[in-house]
Amino acid sequence: MLKKEFKAESKRLLEMMINSIYTQKEIFLRELISNASDAIDKIYYKALTDDQLVFNKDDYYIRITADKDNRTLTIADTGIGMSQEDLENNLGIIAKSGSLAFKSENEAKDGHNIIGQFGVGFYSAFMVADQVTVISKALGSDQAYRWESEGTDGYTIEPCEKDSIGTEITLKIKENTEDDQYDEYLEEYRLKSIIKKYSDFIRYPIKMDITGHRPKEGGEGEFEEYKEEQTVNSMVPIWRKNKSELTQEDYENFYAEKRYGFDKPLSHVHVKADGAVVYNAILFIPENTPFDYYTKEYEKGLELYSNGVLIMDKCGDLLPDYFSFVKGMVDSEDLSLNISREMLQHDRQLTLIAKNIKSKIKSQLQSLLKDDREKYETFFQAFGRQLKFGVYNDYGANKDTLSDLLMFTSSKEKKLVTLDEYVSRMPEDQKYIYYASGTSVERIEKLPQTEIVADKGYEILYLTDDIDEFAIKMLMNYKEKEFKSVSSGDLGIEADAEDAPSEAEAAENKELFEAMSTVLAGKVKSVKASKRLKSHPVCLTAEGDLSIEMEKVLKAMPNGEGIQADKVLEINVHHEVFQSLKSAFEKDQEKLGLFTNLLYNQALLIEGLPIQDPVDFTNDICKIMV
Repeated sequence: MLKKEFKAESKRLLEMMINSIYTQKEIFLRELISNASDAIDKIYYKALTDDQLVFNKDDYYIRITADKDNRTLTIADTGIGMSQEDLENNLGIIAKSGSLAFKSENEAKDGHNIIGQFGVGFYSAFMVADQVTVISKALGSDQAYRWESEGTDGYTIEPCEKDSIGTEITLKIKENTEDDQYDEYLEEYRLKSIIKKYSDFIRYPIKMDITGHRPKEGGEGEFEEYKEEQTVNSMVPIWRKNKSELTQEDYENFYAEKRYGFDKPLSHVHVKADGAVVYNAILFIPENTPFDYYTKEYEKGLELYSNGVLIMDKCGDLLPDYFSFVKGMVDSEDLSLNISREMLQHDRQLTLIAKNIKSKIKSQLQSLLKDDREKYETFFQAFGRQLKFGVYNDYGANKDTLSDLLMFTSSKEKKLVTLDEYVSRMPEDQKYIYYASGTSVERIEKLPQTEIVADKGYEILYLTDDIDEFAIKMLMNYKEKEFKSVSSGDLGIEADAEDAPSEAEAAENKELFEAMSTVLAGKVKSVKASKRLKSHPVCLTAEGDLSIEMEKVLKAMPNGEGIQADKVLEINVHHEVFQSLKSAFEKDQEKLGLFTNLLYNQALLIEGLPIQDPVDFTNDICKIMV
């Protein structure tokens, strides 16, 4: 029998494909099953125009048979089959696909789409097989043919016997190596898991003999094994069913079956798009944060199917980072796939789908916020941090998309509120959206800086996440209302006459504050009389874009040493402590230095900042006690 060589370019492509194109060897089964599905689809197409050909779907299936003793795996279909010429053209020339040519010839007809649009999928079999044998009998032919190859050395074609129309592909599975256990592709459980993973929604039955156990006749308590043919794929995906047919339980079961999480989804979106791009999608908003969500190990992405065949476990290009918590799948007939069917070309269809999905997710979250506040707050507790990071990331490019979804704890409501809710109840004389930052609500409520804002009756947003203030700074404003920290230099609030330091007091105490600034040189930018303090003697505020809370966050990061906000020490000139400062300034400069350092360290403690020298601080306390 004459062995034919692959064309030179095909031989090089085969070598490359076997060794590098596919990253997971299990992909071979997906490819061969997809080709088998295509072969059945082709009969369906022909039946649309050939009155003598009746397509009875029950007669068409794919069968998987493993023979451990002979180390063979067979994938058989009842599809259209191949003639000698088909075998020569489709299997002898790599990257020439009969499915692609057939699709082009029939693209005007209604019916099933052809999955296999490239011709290399078949050759993935050589990743796991030493030898591949194809026996095929074409529709309308009395003669069957055998195509056989051991890889790059070429192939043979010869006539053979086959009773029925269709194709059988038999793989001689490789022996195990130190790196690869090829035996697994002969194991029933492994084959089932691969089929469920990649080909569960192929529209034709995929049949296998499945091992079961039953009581043995005549043997009490004894069991025997038996084989029973079963269909191992579900065939009809949930996303192709009408929404009216499905219940909440159906969606929750699908979420659990696909192992999207151990929780129940808070909400879902079922999309059927028929526009510039046609696709189906089911998107889930999880209830709980995955254990690795806020780590580098977490991988975002949706499952991506092409006409029911899984292409990628996690297609990250379909989700923006700020919606990376979304789970689910997308199935499209329009996506272009590259040579391996593993990697997507970043084409117009994918871009349109991603844009649409982003819009659907936001709409669903807004609906949840409006119609089921409790569920939305549960979501926000789990994933609000990611939304805030989305506002800050990419130089604020997504802040308009996300600002309406943000929530912060309110000083008045004592619960989470949206920015829209805050602005809607602002008094007419309030110029800014006020916020205060700290590690907890309890600590923020005790901050001296909040006194004057709270006394005016203005609401304060409590920012307790380390990302919060960075996000607020990036937002800059909301509905034309600027954000203002209670620790900023100018609060835009006129203090009551009795509380505000007069110009005369400022001039009178100028030298005192300069002396205190000298004591704290390198630690604060200045010392001044406070317009915001009422009952507290001292506080720290910041000038410039870097706040004290932001300084703490940045210093905790690698290479964060040396980062420092421009701090201002503010003194309440109406507090009794101030009289001690004035007296020390007039009579005892050493005591003034002692008081100044004590007040500065006191302000640091209020802010949750570390004291540079705790020993000196405790010694200073002892000095005023004796």
